[in-house]
Amino acid sequence: MNYGYGRVSTMKQFKFGYSMEVQKNMLKESGADKIYLDVCTGSTKERPEFKKLMKRLQPGDSLTICRLDRLARSTEDGLDIMRTLKEKEVKLIILEGFGNIPNDYFGELIFTFMMGIAQFEKHLVLERMNEGREYARKTNPEYRDGRTPKYNRKQLLHALELLKTNTYEEVTELTGISKSTLIRAKRKEKAKEIEKQME
Repeated sequence: MNYGYGRVSTMKQFKFGYSMEVQKNMLKESGADKIYLDVCTGSTKERPEFKKLMKRLQPGDSLTICRLDRLARSTEDGLDIMRTLKEKEVKLIILEGFGNIPNDYFGELIFTFMMGIAQFEKHLVLERMNEGREYARKTNPEYRDGRTPKYNRKQLLHALELLKTNTYEEVTELTGISKSTLIRAKRKEKAKEIEKQME
């Protein structure tokens, strides 16, 4: 039997980019009889559908994946999976890459090489992201890691000014800014005032 496996890291990736739908279609077109899909990061071992799939594999079956990084989180993890497939006498097919991976030591060599390249690319991406963040921190004093703030400083200062003559509920109604956001903004402004006084 030909099994297919797909994985996305987040629900956002589920809909966009290298989405679950794209992987599903590729696996169907490749002739997969049954497809297992997970929504979880590659760094976690908790992949419930993948665990179910590994238990079902029998000698003579094949496992098809779209891309190598959908299967394993590291070279070591990938080799463990490859050895398990070899023991089970299951053929591995990678649609984007080398195609059929031989179930022997040569196949293990190819797989190790491919995993090494994938891991290297991952590290390069992380390095570029970190460099981008560092550049943003140096060139933009208001840059913050994480989500983009919903309200800018000008909007928050205006809301804090309104708080001087209105209740939190009234300011929320006027500006759309939640009470919890207003409280946090007020605390930050007070902390800044105290810092200035201590200088």
